[in-house]
Amino acid sequence: MESSTSPEKFAGASDPKVTMRAVAHDEYGSPDVLEIRDIPRPVPGHGEVLVRVRAASVQPLDWHLLRGKPYLVRLQYGLRRPKRNIPGADLAGTVEAIGEGVTLWDVGDEVFGEMGGACAEFVAVAENLLTAKPATLSFEEAAAVPVAGFTALQGLRDKGRIRSGQSVLINGASGGVGTLAVQIAKSYGAVVTGVCSSRNVDLVRSLGADHVIDYTREDYTRTGEGYDLILDTVGSKSLTANRRALKATGTYVSVGSTQMGDWIGPLTHVFRVIVASIFRSQHMKPFLARADREDLEYLSKLIKDGEVRPVIDRSYSLAEVPDAIRYVEEGHARGKVVISIP
Repeated sequence: MESSTSPEKFAGASDPKVTMRAVAHDEYGSPDVLEIRDIPRPVPGHGEVLVRVRAASVQPLDWHLLRGKPYLVRLQYGLRRPKRNIPGADLAGTVEAIGEGVTLWDVGDEVFGEMGGACAEFVAVAENLLTAKPATLSFEEAAAVPVAGFTALQGLRDKGRIRSGQSVLINGASGGVGTLAVQIAKSYGAVVTGVCSSRNVDLVRSLGADHVIDYTREDYTRTGEGYDLILDTVGSKSLTANRRALKATGTYVSVGSTQMGDWIGPLTHVFRVIVASIFRSQHMKPFLARADREDLEYLSKLIKDGEVRPVIDRSYSLAEVPDAIRYVEEGHARGKVVISIP
């Protein structure tokens, strides 16, 4: 399951005399409750830098937090009103100002990383949550990497214990996490099978997948193939079916689910994985990614070495963030949906 650093509103103090544009909301609801506002621009605190955001991205977490569903998330993000009222967690941009104690960055540096409230012209970010933007990437491409990259890398490496020569299946291979997971798995020397819809078969194959299964024509849990590792970004099959597709000592890692519901929703799948991990010999692991600068630098190296490239489906303007979140909520994005902020 994808994560965010999720600060409340935005990091650092603010200067009420200097404003910026941001997309914000004061109540839970559909994307219609979002609006462009002029709000105080944040001031970087100790160990923070002020980033002029050039691009951000949106993801499933944004619409879950916007709607406050499943209701369980409101225990952390606000029972009646959202504590985090600006969407977006991935960002890329230039350092505009630095706070006291900052040693990693100078004004003008091009950076990217993960920080809540990224759908705004400026964000104050802890300096260790950023790394240098690869020169080969546009700001939009860089903003497509952090959260999805953390999820794919940590899911495969830390939870999946991926090794060269293993047979690895990525369910949801054409999505934001999946497109990066296919490439990262290949960089580890795995034999990769990607599962996607008919329209995305060529895309997934172009990312390096050795085999591609069109789920509209074939059920990967009934092919007779056994996999060492399944990275599941959609939770479209039951755990019983996924166990059938695993080798006897295989590992199933759940990083997302499309299950709906007002109270628990996708967390239902997480709870089932936890229970299954207790009573089964196969390794069944739920997963929540974390922001990590070393991992971001590793992803940057893979990009520089030409082993990974981000995939962008659509780009929207700041004023079009509601449309971007609607599109992501439909669940059919190919790669990432980004927000361009000139």
